[in-house]
Amino acid sequence: MRSWWRVALGTICLLIGLWLVLDPFASMTVLLLSVVVGLALLGLGDLLGQDAGPRGLSTVAGLLWLAAAVAVLAWPGATVSVIAWLTGIVVVLQGAIAVVAGLRGRTPQRVSSVVLGVALLLIGTVALLWPDITIFVVALLLGGWLVVRGVSLLWRGLVRPSPAGAAPAGVGRAGVGPAGAGSTRAARNDQPRPPGRLRRLGTTAVAVLALVVAVLLTGVSAYLHSSKPTPDGFYAAPGSTAGQAPGTLLRTEPFTRDVPSDARAWRILYTTTRDEGITAVASAIVVIGRRAPAGPRPVIAWAHGTTGYAEDCAPSLVAHPFAAGATPALHEVVDNGWVMVATDYIGLGTQGPQPYLIGQGEARSVLDAVRAAHRMRELALADETVVWGHSQGGHAALWTGIIAPRYAPDVDIVGIAALAPASNLPALVSTVDTVTGGSIFASFVVQAYADTYPDVRFDDVVRPAARVQVREMAQRCLSGPEVYVSVVDALLLDKSIFRTDPTTGVIGRRLSANVPSGPIDAPLLIAQGASDTLVLPAAQDEYVQRRCAAGGRVDYRVYAGRDHVGLVAADSPLVPDLLRWTQDRLDGRPARSTCG
Repeated sequence: MRSWWRVALGTICLLIGLWLVLDPFASMTVLLLSVVVGLALLGLGDLLGQDAGPRGLSTVAGLLWLAAAVAVLAWPGATVSVIAWLTGIVVVLQGAIAVVAGLRGRTPQRVSSVVLGVALLLIGTVALLWPDITIFVVALLLGGWLVVRGVSLLWRGLVRPSPAGAAPAGVGRAGVGPAGAGSTRAARNDQPRPPGRLRRLGTTAVAVLALVVAVLLTGVSAYLHSSKPTPDGFYAAPGSTAGQAPGTLLRTEPFTRDVPSDARAWRILYTTTRDEGITAVASAIVVIGRRAPAGPRPVIAWAHGTTGYAEDCAPSLVAHPFAAGATPALHEVVDNGWVMVATDYIGLGTQGPQPYLIGQGEARSVLDAVRAAHRMRELALADETVVWGHSQGGHAALWTGIIAPRYAPDVDIVGIAALAPASNLPALVSTVDTVTGGSIFASFVVQAYADTYPDVRFDDVVRPAARVQVREMAQRCLSGPEVYVSVVDALLLDKSIFRTDPTTGVIGRRLSANVPSGPIDAPLLIAQGASDTLVLPAAQDEYVQRRCAAGGRVDYRVYAGRDHVGLVAADSPLVPDLLRWTQDRLDGRPARSTCG
């Protein structure tokens, strides 16, 4: 390659490489464009510079990189998925080529070639295991590689290597004889000297560093994959459940994970129903204090906040079941002698889909958990039940109050406490993916609605460039370390995941249908954090105003300085208010209303 070509190509490689390394969280559009340019540069470097080893292997490597770049440009509608898989595959193939080149080589750099090849094989394999962030991994990989390639090309272009030694006058390099003899004419075009010691050391250092990074990535990937809990046989329905009444208790077993020392707990499996009236099964945790007074005890039906959408995100499965769904005042519930019945919802632990922010499905899970707990031989439960719910669970709590008189008249609901509820769904979904990490919650909504409603098509709702990320985010839980992969996804997404305004069209109509706007006969408390950036106070105000205007009675309380999770934290002023409000409901005292 001519020197000026080396300088030009080396400069471009260096600039693009530094951009990718120093700013890997650039917008998705810029990142994709940079990676495509990087693929093309690597291909040109191999084809023109013959840097990948033997000529044939170098040509193959160059063609692979160029093919990857061309393939991405050929399918603009599937850019993310194409570049994720294609570049991951090319990285694996490039690693294999580097290993072969090293094993076939006879230069001092053959060991570093093999080491680098093994590193690329590992990195490419890890990238393919995480298709939604393959583009990010490849960006860092290409960035580092382009920096090294750029420096190498600039060095060779600016510092022209000298011939491999000057022969004395009258002595040709091929042997003794006249300097102009035929054998020495060819010697005038001798190849440059083999790489110097400094360059060999630099190449080896880069290869070793790449291998260290690859091993670390492989270890992290293995940890993330192994850390996911898997539903065991407890969550499988025992034979056919068709025709069994909702709330039938199917299975119980003691539960000890994170249970207060002064309490006993069980996980239970019970029947419930889907929207189509089809029998389904769900699981729950039931907790009671060891020193609870004798006699039937009041029930707190807890509807947890968002833990994820996939089956392995059930609170009863994860390491910290009560922290996962932001359970408030568990110790106080135990101390007061109340019994907490905490559903996982259909589709968490048990077979999905989960009715995420789909009101009636969530509410039936809550009500049937209470019915099933009443059938436990280990407990004596009173009829009085107060429903608590936070975030997604607040939405479930509101719907529980709406459908209870018709669906479960045998469950005596004496109060509904909805804490930062996802009540105003159109307003929530229209803003949720504009806040940091909000696209993770948006992915749960889209996947749940697409899985539940035949008229909601995933590809109609999600823009093409975000589909891979959204599908993968929807399968990860919020409580496990894998959530950090979703955070990377959320940072890489430079704009809304939605193809069109989600408050319009089919999904907009479905969201509106799941707003908990029906009448609630039981006393209703709605609590909201004034600093909540996920469920916005203004949207909650609007929901409460509409409920009041419809003739409902609402005790609406706003807590200054409290964000979404901080509202239900142990030190929140809501906690003592919630406990007093609950005791008043159990004592039959009149409930106040803040409606005008």
